[in-house]
Amino acid sequence: MTSKEKFLEEHNSLSPVNLKATIGMLNHFKREKASLFKDRDWSIEKLRRPFILWVSTLSDSQKSEMS
Repeated sequence: MTSKEKFLEEHNSLSPVNLKATIGMLNHFKREKASLFKDRDWSIEKLRRPFILWVSTLSDSQKSEMS
């Protein structure tokens, strides 16, 4: 099982600057995409692609509001 913190660490290590995430962004993502979370696991294989697509739709101001 992968924790939110481990997901964040791995995602950010693989991402360019414009796709870097914060815990606040992950919390917001989980609220908006609750159907992806049937358990507490933050599987990098299962969630990274939907997370990247979601982050890509955010403006810079939206990202800073979630930080």
